[in-house]
Amino acid sequence: MTNKNDALLAFVQWVSLTDFGKPFEHEVKFNRRLKSTGGRFFPKDLYLDFNEKMYDVFSEDVFRKIVQHELVHYHLYREGRGYKHADREFKVLLSQVGGLRFAPPLPDVQYLTYTCLSCGQTYRRRRRLDVKKYRCGKCRGKLYSL
Repeated sequence: MTNKNDALLAFVQWVSLTDFGKPFEHEVKFNRRLKSTGGRFFPKDLYLDFNEKMYDVFSEDVFRKIVQHELVHYHLYREGRGYKHADREFKVLLSQVGGLRFAPPLPDVQYLTYTCLSCGQTYRRRRRLDVKKYRCGKCRGKLYSL
């Protein structure tokens, strides 16, 4: 696993220098427990971890955009600027470097589909929903599973 993490560190350092013109000087690892997120930034210790499945499934170009997203958090935090998703500075820098705002869904994820009987609105969920308990958010109609 360390060889893969070493390759990841070299890739993140390269993306940081190429796209931001600034060095990445902290730790980075793969995290197999991540399910739907592409990566995470930890402000406390400036640590990055990435979803290994995203690296394995998607092309290098898509994974580079995921790395760019996390590096936007990293560099803005180090500069003392707005590094959170809702901050304007984050959105501006992310669009400048061309990073992804959200991680693309993995192809092996199974979704359940629910449809409203009244208005026909469809909902895709990863977890099972109790159709007796929940209603349509649009018209309050009953839901049924496909």
